[in-house]
Formats: sequence, C-alpha cells, structure tokens
Amino acid sequence: MKITMTGKQIELTEALKSRITDRFKKLDRYFSKEPEAAVTLSVQRDKQVVEATIYSGSLMVRVEEATDDMYVSIDNAVDILERQLRKHKTRIEKKLKKETFEAAALEQIPFNEPIEEETEFKIVRRKKFTNKPMSPEEAILQMNLLGHQFYLFNNDETGDPNLVYKRKTGDYGLIELI
Repeated sequence: MKITMTGKQIELTEALKSRITDRFKKLDRYFSKEPEAAVTLSVQRDKQVVEATIYSGSLMVRVEEATDDMYVSIDNAVDILERQLRKHKTRIEKKLKKETFEAAALEQIPFNEPIEEETEFKIVRRKKFTNKPMSPEEAILQMNLLGHQFYLFNNDETGDPNLVYKRKTGDYGLIELI
C-alpha cells in the first residue's frame, strides 16, 4: 500500500510513521490492486485526529477518528476501515465486478464475528424542490434555518450544482459538482 502521510499542527515522528505503516499494511489483503492511502494527522482542540482515505480503482473508503491519544486514533481508524470493507465486501464485489477486490483472497480471510449486511435499501421519504441559484454562504444560512446537515444548491457564480455540509468539527464543507 502506498501511504501518503501529512501532519497538521503536529510533527510526524518516526514512531507515528511506523505505526501508520504497520497498521495500514494489514488492509492490503482486501485489495487485488495496490491501494493508495492518504493519512492526515492533526490536533484539534484537545483531540488527536486521524483522517484516512483509501483509493483503489474506483473505490474510495474514508474514515475520521478522534481520541485523546494519537496511537489509539490510528488503531481505531484502521479498525473502522476494516469493518467497512468487511461489511460491504459482497456489495462492492458485485458493484465493481471484482475489479478492486480479489474474491479468492477474501474467502481465505477468517472473520471472527458475523456482520449482517444490508440487502435492501428502503427509501422512506422523497422530496422535490426548486433549486434557485445562491452563494455558498446563503446556502449555509438556508441549511441552518432548515436544521439540516447538508444543503444542495446551484452556485450563482458558476451555475453548477454544489453541496454544503456541516462537519463534525462545527465547520462547513463545500462540494462542487462539475
């Protein structure tokens, strides 16, 4: 696995780099192609935060974990990624037609606890609304007024669809669709 490590407001020591490499290497067995991982370590207030994204083919898996100890955050992030891969392995195999996962390798991996997979996705509510052009700041205001975690709108400058969302940290994110 090719791992790119970044530190924000924290120095990446050799011990941290070694821990990341050792823990993330165990996820290699889930992929037939060599995956790429982007791992960012940061300190936010009193929390040690690990953000990790793994890319392999057209698959992207992401996790963000925050605890009081950076090493625990790294371990928890890898455990969550492994759980996500195991939980969705059948669906991912079917969807990507085994281009990312090696089916034979997956069958050989022992799983300790059974994980129930979702087989049906039930849509319980549908909404239709007119999408008027607005600025991202106006969209954030509208999202907060509605009490939602995200809001889809057309950017008044570009005309492209955009999405604003509230992050766990309380800040906002913007996704621009092109």
